[in-house]
Amino acid sequence: MGALDDGRFGLELVDGVSVEVGFELETLPIEEAVKVLLQGLGEDINREGLRKTPARVAKALSEGTRGWCFVGKKVPIERWNADSNSGYRQKAKDIVQGALFPEVGLDDGVGHAGGVGGLVIVRDLDLFSYCESCLLSFQVKCHVGYVPSGQQVVGLSKLSRVADVFAKRLQDPQRLADEVCSALNHRIKPAGVAVVLECLHIHFPNLELGYLDSNHQEWVKASVCSGEGLFESTKAAIWSDFLSLLKFRGLNVEKTCTRDSTVPCWCPSQSSFASTPCKIEPVHQMVAAVTSILKSLGEDPLRKELLGSADRYVRWLKNFEKAELELMLNGFVCGKMDPLQPNCSKEEMHLELNLAFWSLCEHHLLPFHGVMHIGYFCTKGTNPIARSILESIVHFYGFKLQVQERLTRQVSETVSSLLGGDVIVVVEASHACMVSRGIEKLGSNTATMALLGRFSFDDAAKNMFLQSIQNTSTS
Repeated sequence: MGALDDGRFGLELVDGVSVEVGFELETLPIEEAVKVLLQGLGEDINREGLRKTPARVAKALSEGTRGWCFVGKKVPIERWNADSNSGYRQKAKDIVQGALFPEVGLDDGVGHAGGVGGLVIVRDLDLFSYCESCLLSFQVKCHVGYVPSGQQVVGLSKLSRVADVFAKRLQDPQRLADEVCSALNHRIKPAGVAVVLECLHIHFPNLELGYLDSNHQEWVKASVCSGEGLFESTKAAIWSDFLSLLKFRGLNVEKTCTRDSTVPCWCPSQSSFASTPCKIEPVHQMVAAVTSILKSLGEDPLRKELLGSADRYVRWLKNFEKAELELMLNGFVCGKMDPLQPNCSKEEMHLELNLAFWSLCEHHLLPFHGVMHIGYFCTKGTNPIARSILESIVHFYGFKLQVQERLTRQVSETVSSLLGGDVIVVVEASHACMVSRGIEKLGSNTATMALLGRFSFDDAAKNMFLQSIQNTSTS
């Protein structure tokens, strides 16, 4: 293994500037900052589930923002420099260099194909990046195309790797598209380059309502594009060819933005979705800790696009502060509500499906969200427990530092204490930590199940409940 592989670095001149290549990020300041955040949430940083969280968060941030090139003492070079470092500790020119292959084209007057004038598109590249406005991760479906010139083509995998260079940093969708486009145009020197991005940003609900709106949209979507050379004008005929090939993948090209029609408030933290005044006040020490993390990653917290980002992140994080169960459930638990008789004859199964929840992974401080399905037995003719009570239980256990297995158990035990014991809970969730770290498993989903009382031995009852979930998901 070479120096770049084992984390050591050397110095290289880029445009006459001394640049650190492949440095090993110092994670200790990030770990100390994460401890401040955890303590600001009222957590015990020495409890078993949190002891290694600072180190895990530092590692995740290091992996997720490796698309930087640092000068001198890790001061970031101009963002638009096409030679920025990638997640593989390389520069864009190093990725493309050696991957340009000779390929003949058609004779003049015959047509366009091969190494001269033939349109090449790589579609459906799954990437992730971090929103510079709120510091949460967002998902990207990237489509890259170019028109070869000079009778040479580039290795297709290099298009993906160059895109990953610019995704691994704090970003905005339009800037990301522009940077990928500019780097490829600069290094490949084609007749034209085009980039189209479909971005998904996690959209948290207004947590101050005390419940989750059933109509809440989980994602904010934005589609942007960028072009150079033959694609510089959005009215160029070649864009029609490019977008026609994207239709095969279901992209709604009518809604794709251009450089001149960006989405200025794509992040929910600054958009009309966040129009309700926030009552949560950030803690100065926590904001300072996030600012310290940004500096450790090589960012400039005073950069225009980052002003207020640390504050917005802390406001979001404070939603997961430890709270009292009785307060969150408005007296429904802890003896404030008459439970159903546990010894009565239970004859009817009742279901509450698709109870939305949002939570925060305590291992990486990254969000996960999804739905819960709860089933239970009660006496025939008895009014079932109100859905709002179950939503309150789910809401309370969800909005805190969690792991899905514990969340499933806690909800099932609490519901069981109200209903006498026969309870089944299934939780389905998407985890940001499965996307925005080294594993990068976009589209993955995790399911957990708790079986209490009758459901733990009555297969017919259990299967009836599971079939109800299946019927709902397929309807």
